[in-house]
Amino acid sequence: MKIIDGKGMVMGRLASYVAKQAMQGEEIAVVNCSNIIITGNKKFIKEKFEESRRRVGTRQIGPKVSKSSEKIFKRAIRGMLSDHRRGRGKDAWRRIKCYSTIPKGLNSAEIIQLKKSNKIKSIEVKEINE
Repeated sequence: MKIIDGKGMVMGRLASYVAKQAMQGEEIAVVNCSNIIITGNKKFIKEKFEESRRRVGTRQIGPKVSKSSEKIFKRAIRGMLSDHRRGRGKDAWRRIKCYSTIPKGLNSAEIIQLKKSNKIKSIEVKEINE
């Protein structure tokens, strides 16, 4: 199992890496999902997220957009899988776990840190769901 630290990583790049590894058969856990950054204008990103949360339809029909940081990131990964409802994509989707902090069971394991980004115009995922 690969454990990846999401602190300071760009959301799209990290999501594509995780999706690719999961499609190859790796089990992946992403920790610190609340510290993943989304590049762009803060005001525009927040408005777009709030707009998507308002458009829910009726109680039975979605799309329902979650506010929790790990679910926001996992939804970004889902968009990069080939088909998350059938076949290889569904199997890959089951192999991905996301956590907003580091859980107790994964404390002692080796955590992989990918190349971080220092983008000026960015917002963290935890700032969106406030």
